[in-house]
Amino acid sequence: MAGDSGPVIQVANLVVDYRVGRKAVRAVHDISFDVNPGECVGFIGANGAGKSTTMKCIMGFIFPKAGTVEVFGAKAGTVESRRRIGYLPEVSLYYPFMKARELLELYGGLHGMTKSDLKRRIPGLLDEVGLGGRGESLLKNFSKGMQQRLGIAQAIIAEPEALILDELSSGLDPLGRHDLRDVLLRLKKEGRTIFFSSHELTEVESLSDRVIMIDQGRVVTEAPVQELLRPLNEFEVVYRSTEGHTVPEWLRPYVTGEGGTQTVRLNDVAEYARAISELSTTGVEILSTSSRTRSLEDHFIDLVTERKRNAVEA
Repeated sequence: MAGDSGPVIQVANLVVDYRVGRKAVRAVHDISFDVNPGECVGFIGANGAGKSTTMKCIMGFIFPKAGTVEVFGAKAGTVESRRRIGYLPEVSLYYPFMKARELLELYGGLHGMTKSDLKRRIPGLLDEVGLGGRGESLLKNFSKGMQQRLGIAQAIIAEPEALILDELSSGLDPLGRHDLRDVLLRLKKEGRTIFFSSHELTEVESLSDRVIMIDQGRVVTEAPVQELLRPLNEFEVVYRSTEGHTVPEWLRPYVTGEGGTQTVRLNDVAEYARAISELSTTGVEILSTSSRTRSLEDHFIDLVTERKRNAVEA
């Protein structure tokens, strides 16, 4: 099938404008990225950064001013591009007098599922998303969190190969986020492709293979999550040097301090362990060791702040 040998999602030089009166406002500025088969990619940014606009382009709901978007090798918005994906919109609006079971039957039917398939699938799916026993409940009686759980259920009802989830944890309490994480981890282990946006950056850290950060319609950074998180680990060794002490050559760039007390700061845990071991053998007095991890949220704020500062200076 088209797209099986290449990226599941391919965004190339995407530009999107909105009309505000007679004025065109640019929401997305020439961004490009791929999402590969089996990847779980977190798409993060502040409100108004362009995340939902990009996702709507991937679904074919809005058309770009320039650039191309393909899903499974087909043009975004075509039947071929949508057939193998499940989608959770940023805001889910359902008919209030429909039952949860009926909603899932509707979405499953649109995916070509038979009535017998749906009868077998729906009870277990409702259990999985934390709505067990609520199949006959009217949606008007569902809280925002319950509607979000149901939205996740409709996205995965047909067991699609890829998921596009916009603000997937919106309205969910901590228990709901935990249940959702379990669902996504299962899908990830099964090799499904997941592209999602979320304001819960701890969720992004725990689920993603790769992170794409966007700000004001431009990609700020894109990297595997482990590569992104590695510099956020900060390790420190404070020691008192002794007469005749020589700092190992590889460690010298990381040493600061004047006189007898000096500090080593590192980002790699293996180097941290090596520094403690080698400093101990040279006979110095180690006064303290410490470690801390900055959050992905702090890192994102730093990147955006630096970008804005550079723009002002320019």
